[in-house]
Amino acid sequence: MTILSIIRDVCATVGVQQPTSVFAGIAGNRTMTEMLSLANEVAQRIAYDTRDWSMLKKSVKYVATSGAVIDPDNPMTIGCSAFNLPADYKRMLLTSNLWRSTSGTTPMMLVTDTDDWMNRRLANWGNLTYGEWTMAGGQLLLHPALDTDQFVYFSYLHRNCVALASGGLGDSFINDLDRYAIDERLLKLGIIWQWKALKGSPYAEDMGTYADALTNLMGADAPAPIIIGRKSRSTFPDVIFIGPTPT
Repeated sequence: MTILSIIRDVCATVGVQQPTSVFAGIAGNRTMTEMLSLANEVAQRIAYDTRDWSMLKKSVKYVATSGAVIDPDNPMTIGCSAFNLPADYKRMLLTSNLWRSTSGTTPMMLVTDTDDWMNRRLANWGNLTYGEWTMAGGQLLLHPALDTDQFVYFSYLHRNCVALASGGLGDSFINDLDRYAIDERLLKLGIIWQWKALKGSPYAEDMGTYADALTNLMGADAPAPIIIGRKSRSTFPDVIFIGPTPT
């Protein structure tokens, strides 16, 4: 379903004239301007704010080609490797860790506080066993610096939730034939309730329908393993669950 089809369905539901095009003459069409703005907002809200959608998960691997990269004007980089974040990076996954090739069983330690990170660098003190990391200035900073050919990898949520008609992916709709990468019906339901709310119309039932659809889609996107039920996880007694208990 294209964004034009979605918005036509929304218009039919909320009682405004259905367009033949969203983008043609949009500069002089206040309704379509509002519809498009809302479609992009709801699409990004679903993509980024609700969960780590499996289709938006990506992994990246950084391989060191030299030693420490030190900016003399930036003490945060003392003894560190610095890598630019991917161009399509939106945020880390809710359970993301950085894994260093020198320690495959224990992830690197995240230092969230900038002052703490700065203090550790200036004091020449840090976690040398597993390493530690932080983010600053659109870069990933790793300490101690990776030796040549050592690497780190992690998973993240990318920002491109729209399949562009022109090819490739983007983070917003730019053509009538663009498609939503997650679920078109969920996007439609989200626009409907939010449009009604913004226009002062009753929207509670529509918001509930959207919430039910979102819950069902989230469950289908990452089914929980069966721990308790009529059957055990495996019918083979010699198969056991290895790893942390699923939640």
